[in-house]
Amino acid sequence: MFIQTEATPNPATLKFIPGRIVLDSGTMEFTSRESAARSPLAERLFSIPGVTSVFYGSDFVTVTRDGSDWQHMKPAILGAIMEHYMSGAPLLADGTVANDDAADEDDEFFNEADAETVEMIKDLIETRVRPAVANDGGDITFRGFKDGVVYLNMKGSCSGCPSSTATLQHGIQNLLRHFVPDVVEVRPM
Repeated sequence: MFIQTEATPNPATLKFIPGRIVLDSGTMEFTSRESAARSPLAERLFSIPGVTSVFYGSDFVTVTRDGSDWQHMKPAILGAIMEHYMSGAPLLADGTVANDDAADEDDEFFNEADAETVEMIKDLIETRVRPAVANDGGDITFRGFKDGVVYLNMKGSCSGCPSSTATLQHGIQNLLRHFVPDVVEVRPM
């Protein structure tokens, strides 16, 4: 098994590509050892000193570190991912389908009068923003829309990334303002 490793715009995060499907749909993020308890792979990764976050995309795993050195962590991470896939263990211990996106949709907020605008915003995020962000090992999902402000949730390598403010304000905000005149600003949640 060959696992590719890619740098991300966030120096604290690396993207690992195992060459097979990680999640059938959606994304999943673990930001603590406790939250990782439902995933054997995330548990293995959190047992490596310095791991602070694990994120699953469709065909990649993103790992975020504290101040530890990648040179020491990377072999252990590669070993944990390889061990997991070679063992045939399920991604989730309880056999459920992983999809943090469904939880995000439950927490969305916007005025019903803005439903059409929100659909346009969601479509642009889904078709233009999320694929580009996934290439960098992260994800961005819609959380809400109020008074012209779009609220987004940043996950994986996007969470805590030094360039995330620029991505939001110059990239996503400009895109949404261009196509949706009601948008005046984009903020992280």
